[in-house]
Amino acid sequence: MKKVYKLLLALSMCTVIVGCSDGDDTADGEKTLKVGVIQYAEHPALDQAYEGFIDGLKDEGYVDGENISIDFKNAQGDASTPETIANKLVNDGNDLIYAIATPAAQAVAQKTSDIPIVISAVTDPENSGLVTSNDKPGGNVTGTSDLTPVEEQIDLLTQLLPDAKTVAVMYTNAEDNSRFQADLAKKAIEAAGLEYTEAKVSDLSQIQQVTQSLVGKVDAIYIPTDNMMAEGMSTISMVASENDLPCIVGESGMVTNGGLATYGIDYYNLGYLSGVQAAKILNGDAKPADMPIEYLAAEDCELTINKKVADELGITIPKELLDKATIIEE
Repeated sequence: MKKVYKLLLALSMCTVIVGCSDGDDTADGEKTLKVGVIQYAEHPALDQAYEGFIDGLKDEGYVDGENISIDFKNAQGDASTPETIANKLVNDGNDLIYAIATPAAQAVAQKTSDIPIVISAVTDPENSGLVTSNDKPGGNVTGTSDLTPVEEQIDLLTQLLPDAKTVAVMYTNAEDNSRFQADLAKKAIEAAGLEYTEAKVSDLSQIQQVTQSLVGKVDAIYIPTDNMMAEGMSTISMVASENDLPCIVGESGMVTNGGLATYGIDYYNLGYLSGVQAAKILNGDAKPADMPIEYLAAEDCELTINKKVADELGITIPKELLDKATIIEE
């Protein structure tokens, strides 16, 4: 009987030890929260939005591997992949999901109305069907908008290219985000007294051909914040530079990859703001339904100029712009 008792006692202790090693608990017994991340594509702007999110969470006390567990997934720009990732993140029972870019946000929002979703790099969440209104989302989705100062970007185009008469707006026609900005650009271009034309792309393989089709027909290309265009920016810039066709773009990552210039937002700061929002939700201090979509302040916009591209195109940058710009020379 003593042997049986000792055996039962040993088994009981093993059970307790196994129970205490549950991966959902931290060392002090608190629950480890699970955060799923779905990023639509891999390019500098979206990468920065993810980095900022992680740092925003960290500064609010949430550190991956300590009190939260982050599951990062990237759809690599494949239109069919976000749905698969969204299904997994929802089925895994995450406490919160962070969705970067409109297609990723739409995919995950269609899969759950219960798990809180924080979005980023979405130009107009209301227009994209993600929230009831940007001021009062009303459901399980909130986040930040990457609406860029389109009018100021077209004004920048006129300052750098005073002789330009016809401007093509090149964008992905399947992205709500891009169509919204293209409409804003059309109004700004026509208000500046310039002629507007569209150059729509539906697949990465079309980018070189569409860019080539603009040669000799327009004086400049304007490209808004667009995931497919960002991925294909090196191809666009290759064709454009060979044919003396300057590109004013929506964000600084595109300038690094061959665009002439932008006056745009900082995606790291945008992601950081989303991280702070997520922390409030994880703390239980706020609910997405009551959290307005947030925007970066005008002072967070930055002028970025690619001096190497300007020199290759024979464009002289006014000193007043050079003095206040971030200059890329590689």
